[in-house]
Amino acid sequence: MRVLYTAEALATGDGRSGHVRTSDGLFEADLAVPKAMGGPGGATNPEQLFAAGYAACFHSALKGVAKRAKVDTTGSSVGARVGIGPDDAGGFGLAVTLEVVLPGVGRELAQDLVGKAHQVCPYSNATRGNVEVTLVVAE
Repeated sequence: MRVLYTAEALATGDGRSGHVRTSDGLFEADLAVPKAMGGPGGATNPEQLFAAGYAACFHSALKGVAKRAKVDTTGSSVGARVGIGPDDAGGFGLAVTLEVVLPGVGRELAQDLVGKAHQVCPYSNATRGNVEVTLVVAE
């Protein structure tokens, strides 16, 4: 693979209850374990960061495949839900649901575009075979 861009981030402090920042200073956040996992909540957590990145990346992939198919994506959106929980091996795993909204696009075509986006999205390619990803085309 020929690398076009490399993102850099540094985590400090106490891991999930620490701090993250990008090397360019454009993003910085305190982190907290969510209340649902026994933490205090009240700050960003790694799953939220992953959800935001995946949603944006998948939306870009979707718009790209739709453009090649000459399909208008005005008003489209991608929502991502990232769940975390214990796995059978004693560690933790993730589960992702991507909900795609494509106003004015028929269901069959929308599902085809979502499937094609799932093949080209870098996040989808990185998680394939490792993370359960459910694709939902909203009505």
